[in-house]
Amino acid sequence: MNPAPAGGDLIPARGGDVHANQRILHCPESGWLKYCTSSNLALAQRTAGTRDGAPDYVLAPAAAHRAPETMSKPPKKKQRRQSPTPAYQNPQLPPARRTSDLLSRMTLEEKAAQMMCVWQKKAELLLDRDGNFDLKKARAHFKHGHGLGQVGRPSDAGKGKNPREMAELTNAIQKFFIENSRLGIPVVFHEECLHGHAGVGSTSFPQPIGLAATFNPTLVEALYTMTAEETRLRGAHQALTPVVDVARDPRWGRVEETFGEDPYLVAQLGMAAVRGFQGDRAFKDKTRLIATLKHFAAHGQPESGINCAPANFSMRLLRETFFYPFKEAIQKAGAISVMASYNEIDGVPSHANEWLLRDVLRKEWGFKGFIVSDYYAIWELAHREDTHGHAVAADKREACALAVRAGVNIDFPEPDCYLHLVELVRRGKLEEAQLDELVAPMLFWKFKMGLFDDPYVDPSEAERVVGCDRNRRLALEAARETITLLKNSDDVVPLNPARLKSIAVIGPNADRELLGGYSGKPKFFTSVLEGIRAKVGDRVQVPYCEGCKITVGGSWNQDMVTPSHPEADRRQIQEAVRVAEHSDVIVLALGGNEQTSREAWSRKHLGDRARLGLLGRQQELITAMLSTGKPVILLLFNGSPLSLRFLEDQVPVIFECWYLGQETGHAIADVLFGDYNPGGKLPITIPRSAGHLPAFYNYKPSARRGYLFDDVSPLAPFGFGLSYTKFAFRNVRLKQRRIRPGGATQVLVDVTNTGKRAGTEVVQMYIRDRVSSVTRPVKELKGFKKILLQPRETQTVGLDITPESLAFYDINMDYVVEPGEFDIMVGNSSRDEDLQKVVLSVAR
Repeated sequence: MNPAPAGGDLIPARGGDVHANQRILHCPESGWLKYCTSSNLALAQRTAGTRDGAPDYVLAPAAAHRAPETMSKPPKKKQRRQSPTPAYQNPQLPPARRTSDLLSRMTLEEKAAQMMCVWQKKAELLLDRDGNFDLKKARAHFKHGHGLGQVGRPSDAGKGKNPREMAELTNAIQKFFIENSRLGIPVVFHEECLHGHAGVGSTSFPQPIGLAATFNPTLVEALYTMTAEETRLRGAHQALTPVVDVARDPRWGRVEETFGEDPYLVAQLGMAAVRGFQGDRAFKDKTRLIATLKHFAAHGQPESGINCAPANFSMRLLRETFFYPFKEAIQKAGAISVMASYNEIDGVPSHANEWLLRDVLRKEWGFKGFIVSDYYAIWELAHREDTHGHAVAADKREACALAVRAGVNIDFPEPDCYLHLVELVRRGKLEEAQLDELVAPMLFWKFKMGLFDDPYVDPSEAERVVGCDRNRRLALEAARETITLLKNSDDVVPLNPARLKSIAVIGPNADRELLGGYSGKPKFFTSVLEGIRAKVGDRVQVPYCEGCKITVGGSWNQDMVTPSHPEADRRQIQEAVRVAEHSDVIVLALGGNEQTSREAWSRKHLGDRARLGLLGRQQELITAMLSTGKPVILLLFNGSPLSLRFLEDQVPVIFECWYLGQETGHAIADVLFGDYNPGGKLPITIPRSAGHLPAFYNYKPSARRGYLFDDVSPLAPFGFGLSYTKFAFRNVRLKQRRIRPGGATQVLVDVTNTGKRAGTEVVQMYIRDRVSSVTRPVKELKGFKKILLQPRETQTVGLDITPESLAFYDINMDYVVEPGEFDIMVGNSSRDEDLQKVVLSVAR
C-alpha cells in the first residue's frame, strides 16, 4: 500500500457522499481516500509511517468508497463491482492492504462486533452444558452474521478443557464464525498466561515475582516462549501477559503478578517476556502469541495498598518509574497490545484518559497496536455496584463514548458498554471514523497472525507438546533459580542425608499445591513433602505434620476467606512438637496461600492486606519448633513480602520461595540437599512492618531520616540473596572516567568465587547523580549480569553505562544527561555495605 503524502487534495463534503462534518483526504498518487472529521483531519494529513507494514492510519480504496450512512447495511452485490477474490482474501497481499480492503467492506454493525468479546457468556451463547460447541445455539445468537472480535479463555469452558479438547473447541468456534459471518472474519481467542497458560494440563512455573528473583532475562524469555507454544497450539492467539506494573506497596494483593519494585528490572524482564511471546512478530509457525502489557498505568502503588485505588503521582515519577517498563517493552520489544488499568491518575480513570492512551502511548511512543480494556473497567467509568464506580459517566452509553474517545479498541470481557456503539454513531455522539481507527489494528493483526488463511490448529500436536517433559525441565530450572537464601547461620544447609536419620517436615504449606493466582491445573505438582521424600528415599525417615492452618480450605477464586480455628491449630502444634522432637532437623513450610494475598476484584472478594505478618498461629508454631532445640529451616511461600522481624535472630535458615510452580518439591529438595546452589535475589524490599511503608530501596535523600523506637532499615534489601559459596568483588573501575553528555563507557569489576562450590552471582550496578537540577534517588539499578563461577574462578564483568543510564527528567521536564559527577556503585545487593563505588564525570 502506498502511504498518503503529507499534502493530499482536500475535497469538501457533498451531500450524499459523506457526513456534513466530514471531509475526504485524497492521494492522487495512490488513489486512496480517507474520511476525516475536523477532530482527526490533522492526523490524516500526516505522512503515514509504517511498522511491520502497519500504517499510521487505515485508508479505504477509492473504488470501495461508500458514504457512512449506507455502511450500516450490507451493499447489494449487483451494485458493487469487485474481482472474484476480494483483496482482503488474497494472502499474497500485505496485511495493511488487506486490512484497508476489508474495513471498506464492513458495515457499522460489523465494525462494532469486532470491538466486543465473549467470555463467561460463551456458555450461554456458544456452548452446550458440557462446554462443547453448540452449533444450534451459536446460530441462534449470531444469526445476524456480524461476527465477533474475541472469545475469552476457551480453556475454562465446561469444567476446563485439556489441550486436545481446547484445540477442538477453538477450531469449532473459529469455523463457525468464518463460515457464518458475512465477511468470514475470524475471532481471536485470548488466555491468561501469567506463569504458564492458565489451563488444564499446561506447564506451570514460578509466579513473576519469583521469576524476578532469578535476575535472568534469558530464562524468562525461554519460559514465555514455551508458554506461547503451549497456548497457541491449543488455539489461542493473545496472552493477557506480562504484568509490567512496578510494585511499590507490599500490601497490594497483586504483587505476585509483577516483576518487583524496580523499573529497570521490570523493564528488562518485561521485554524478555514480550520477546518470548511474540518472537519476531512474524507469526509464521503457530508457536507465538500477541503479548499484552498490563496495567497501563501506575497500577502498582495504589492508595492504601488497595487494588484499583487512585494513583496520584507527579509527572516525573509517572514517567521515570511507572511508564518506563511500558515504554521499553513497546519501543524495544514491540509489544502489540496494552491493557488499560482500573485506577485513576489525577482524577482521570485510565479507560477515559485521552492524554494517557492517545498522547503518551500512541503519539509520543509510536504505539501501533491495540488497547484492550481490563475486565468490566469501561463499565466502572459509571457505576458498578459490586465494586465501585468512578462516576465520570452517567451510564454505560456515556462510558462507551468516553472509552472510544480515549482509544480503547475492545471492551473486555463481555458485550457490555460497547453494545451502544452503533446507537451512538447513529445519534451523532460518535463518528464511524472513530470506530475505523480502533478496528483497523485489530484486523491487521488477525491478518498478520494468518487467521484468515490458516485459522485452525492440530489437536494432536497440542496433546503432544503441552506439559511435555522438555517443558517440565524448564519449569524445574526456573523454580531452582527463584529460591532465595536469606539466612544460613552456621551453614546448616545444605543438608547431608548420610548424617541424618529423620527430617520432620512441618507446616501448612508443606503438603499443599501452591501455585498462586491466575493458575491452571498442571499435569504434575510436587509438594515440599513429596520432593524431600523422593530425594532421600528409604535412607531417611520423613515424618509430616501440618502444624496449623492458614485458612480453612478455599481457593484463589473463592470469595470468602475463612481463618483457621485457634484451638484446632494449637492441637496440631502439639502434635507437630511430638513429631519434631524425634527428628534431627525441622523443615518448616509457612507463609501465605492463594487466599491471603490476591487480586481484590470486588467488595466480596478481597485480597489486599493491612498487616504484613504471618496469619493465624504460624508464629506460635515457629516458637514451638524452636523450643525443641532442633535446627529449623524455614521455607516461606507467599505472593508478597512478609514481615518476620521476630525471626531475624531466632531462625537459623530462611528461604524466600515465593510460588515455585509445579516443580516446587523437586526444586526445594535439590536446594536443601546441595544438588543446586541457590542464587536468587530479592526483587522487592522486605520491610519491618506495614508502618515502615513505603520501603522501596530507590528512595529520595530526605525520605529515611529514622523513627523513634524503631529501625528504619528493611529486614532484607532489594537485590539481596545468599549462596552456599562466597564471592569477592575487587578492582571496580571505569573504562573512561570522564565522558561527554552523549557518551558511553563501562564499569568493570573482577568477581571471584572464593568458596568450594560452583555458584551463580548477580553483579548489580547502581547509579546516583551527585548534584542535579531536581532531587534524585539515592541509588537506581541501571545494569546487572548473572554469572556462573566455579570454585576459585575469577571473571571480569563489564556493565555498560549509556546516556540512558544517566538521563532523567530535569527541572524543565526535558529528558537529559546533566553534566557533573555520578556515583557508580557495583556489588551484589542494593545495601550500601555490599557496594563499591567509583565516580564518573560527565563534561559540560
